[in-house]
Amino acid sequence: MSETNTVNHHKVALVTGANKGIGYEIAAGLGALGWSVGIGARNEERREAAVDKLRAVGVDAFGVPLDVTDDASVTAAARLMEERAGRLDALVNNAGITGGGPQQPTTVDVNRVRAAVETNVIGVIRVTNALLPLLRRSPSPRIVNVSSSVGSLTLQTTPGAETGPIAVAYAPSKTFLNAVTVQYAKELADTHILINAVCPGFTATDLNGFRGVRTPQQGAAAAIRLATVSADGPTGRFFDDEGEVPW
Repeated sequence: MSETNTVNHHKVALVTGANKGIGYEIAAGLGALGWSVGIGARNEERREAAVDKLRAVGVDAFGVPLDVTDDASVTAAARLMEERAGRLDALVNNAGITGGGPQQPTTVDVNRVRAAVETNVIGVIRVTNALLPLLRRSPSPRIVNVSSSVGSLTLQTTPGAETGPIAVAYAPSKTFLNAVTVQYAKELADTHILINAVCPGFTATDLNGFRGVRTPQQGAAAAIRLATVSADGPTGRFFDDEGEVPW
């Protein structure tokens, strides 16, 4: 089967930040299910290396130059997806940053907060809105926003709950992302688009200096499940491997 026919007959996904870590494993997992997967990433060398690695194991992967903080880049990525596939069955908004440290609220450089929100929240809105026309062409479109349990206000205010260090840029950016997910779900309630947030758990990636206790493959599992959930699946909810996470 030719590459073009593969795209036309298989489900198509775009994963942002997919050149490494959790994003790469989400792409690999969807590819293993027979999906054609766009590898969205800024760094050309790492992006193409990821595409080559995935293709070597039989995944129909293709590179998508994508900087979620740049309007022109996102517009170009949407155009590429249009030309490549003509529709989109799943968008996984995985790209994210911590904002760097330290992040004590009384002393933080506000530029760290601004950077985290720009990538982790505004970037998600920018990419989602650019790809919505293609998602609407799918019979079963799914949007998955990769969040974190540190964004749960319920857990943050529960005595004894493990929510990591104080991080006034990263944690609230994930709270913001969770709230944005709910707003999309409310607006899209009368469509067949399902959108959910997911926590991958404390996964060993360069985001945390590889201090996490879970593998990227383990961190990808919940996102893959939500990207492939059936038509009667949830929307506007927050999940991890163990089930629903409180907002």
